[in-house]
Amino acid sequence: MISLRPYNSFGVECYADKLLIVHNLNDLLTLLPSAMPILILGEGSNILFTKNWAGLVILNRIKGIEIIKESGDEVWVKVGAGENWHEFTQWAVDNNLGGVENLSLIYGTVGAAPIQNIGAYGVELETVFERLETVILATGEVKTYEKAACRFGYRESVFKHELKNQHCIVSVTLKLQRNPKKFNTDYGDIALFLQNKGIKTPTLRDISQAVIAIRTQKLPNPSEMGNAGSFFKNPVLSKRQYNELLQQFPYMPSFALNETQVKIPAAWLIQQSGWRGRRVDDAGVAEKHALVLVNYGQATGMEIKHLALDILQSVKQKFGIMLTPEVNIF
Repeated sequence: MISLRPYNSFGVECYADKLLIVHNLNDLLTLLPSAMPILILGEGSNILFTKNWAGLVILNRIKGIEIIKESGDEVWVKVGAGENWHEFTQWAVDNNLGGVENLSLIYGTVGAAPIQNIGAYGVELETVFERLETVILATGEVKTYEKAACRFGYRESVFKHELKNQHCIVSVTLKLQRNPKKFNTDYGDIALFLQNKGIKTPTLRDISQAVIAIRTQKLPNPSEMGNAGSFFKNPVLSKRQYNELLQQFPYMPSFALNETQVKIPAAWLIQQSGWRGRRVDDAGVAEKHALVLVNYGQATGMEIKHLALDILQSVKQKFGIMLTPEVNIF
């Protein structure tokens, strides 16, 4: 049995029958197909283990960043799935390639990004996504998925539903913009941060540094306190639902998605339900951000899961809204 504690950002103790690291496509193909159940892990930053894994865990460490095509200011970049996502965003900034600067300091690997359709500060991965290359675990077949086939949604993709745990992504191709002049600063505190710094004409690095500073201030570092970032999705309500709730909670914050839907910050709902900073043994809710569940040291996956369920019920009772976890719970 191999401990998976070093390989999940919650830092919960659990075990796998076997663990192997792959550094390239050939490494992976030599393992497939396998008689053992397979679980693919990047950096384990979006998973909560509640039990042992009776099978093989493959750590995806397939690296490489390559510009494969350029057309005018458009640049197509192919990235190995095992690359650290934040390090890739900084590579893009260093090379004056825009599109992922708002996604700086999101923990995890590049290969995990399309599964979750990661997003932050008004930008989602799908806005720059072109295609990915993956291997079907059951057969070892190499397959390419274009953007439409991934069926992206809010923190959603086909790899979280019909194709869940059936693939190992080996590379992701993104289309970035060289020397961009326009940036997304309308969401969150980016504009305020730039204003406080006296930055009127921001650069790519300014945007990235603003996001890094804001996230660092709000979110605990998993290397210092076990967590998986945002544990719940921000719920999306119809305008009718939103207007009804607004009568009872006039100070409820919101973000209009379109003419018919409104997104409500889950952190606000959790905080208003009295959970921010609360601790149950070694499982708790972060003091600075109610959307983050934390492991203070020795919490088990089941203890964190039970805390999450208690929060779900509390928010539903107060607001009539059922939150949905972002984190994959095993």
